[in-house]
Amino acid sequence: KIISHRGEHDNKRVMENTLQAFEQARAAGVWGIECDIRWTSDLVPVICHDPSPARVFGVASELSSLTFDQLRSHVPDIPSLEEVINALGGTTHLMLEIKAELWPEPVKQCEILRSLLAPFKPVEDYHILALDPTVFDPLDFLPSESFFPVAETNVKAISEQAIARRYGGLGGHYLLLTNPLKKRHDMHKQRLGTGFPASKNCLFRELNRGIEWIFSNNAVALQGIR
Repeated sequence: KIISHRGEHDNKRVMENTLQAFEQARAAGVWGIECDIRWTSDLVPVICHDPSPARVFGVASELSSLTFDQLRSHVPDIPSLEEVINALGGTTHLMLEIKAELWPEPVKQCEILRSLLAPFKPVEDYHILALDPTVFDPLDFLPSESFFPVAETNVKAISEQAIARRYGGLGGHYLLLTNPLKKRHDMHKQRLGTGFPASKNCLFRELNRGIEWIFSNNAVALQGIR
């Protein structure tokens, strides 16, 4: 299952984490898309990797300092989570990464997410990703197997947490998610997701060792090879 990391983008003609990037991946038959959730000052979940749109769109304001209407007037290409769900939900698997940041009203924010995700089935239609597993703690309306922590260099610690808390699996760079680690998670019926294969040889290596989820910035090309 190939997952388009922030959509099919080059950040020149098509920008990351936009509806255009996601639609291009879906049109090519890519199984899933990964996107990043942050919040505006009026608690609208929006899709943006960084705390600010500066790197991608040249607008330096922090997302958390803008209302959704202000963000839409400054950067109309940044979609809300609701817009992404309406466009892709139920037809493309959603890997929703929640960024670790202060939640000013966690009860209300959890209810917003619960309401938006209510029409869809966790695990079957979407997973929740995070680099920091404490992000999952407030989301008690979701089953633990819908959570998917992503390791950076802390693979051992995140792996142990994933098994102990019965998460859906573990993500990380393909060089760090070794075959012995894969066997350990296989024993617990957990999936591994590896990033970021970009070549045919790397794709085949991951397929041949039984990796189920492959995150890539070249998802459309890999889907064609597959």
